[in-house]
Amino acid sequence: MAKNLSLDGVYIPSFNKNLIPNYSKNQSFLILGSAHNLREISQKKKQNVDFIFMSPLFNIKKRNFFLGPTKYRILSNHFNIKTIALGGINKKNLKMINLINCYGFASISYIEKHKLNGKR
Repeated sequence: MAKNLSLDGVYIPSFNKNLIPNYSKNQSFLILGSAHNLREISQKKKQNVDFIFMSPLFNIKKRNFFLGPTKYRILSNHFNIKTIALGGINKKNLKMINLINCYGFASISYIEKHKLNGKR
């Protein structure tokens, strides 16, 4: 459906286990997925995602578990896939992002707290 709509990519949530049918993929078309554990990361690899949003990296209120920098690095290195770190990122632990093997990070709460007063 995404190809028929001329979209730039698709997002496959962690709960989606369906394999994507083989098709000729344009290099500018991205497949993004999310994962929280070894099983889900393995599934996203089978789905040929280009990037995995892996979370939570740090402790967050709505989950009773988190990966932590060491486990995050081990998982991302093992699967040799580009990852985006999510979850619990704040000013105190921001420097720890450099210790993990991630392509980037995202944080809604950190960005919300550090808005530039409408400046971009």
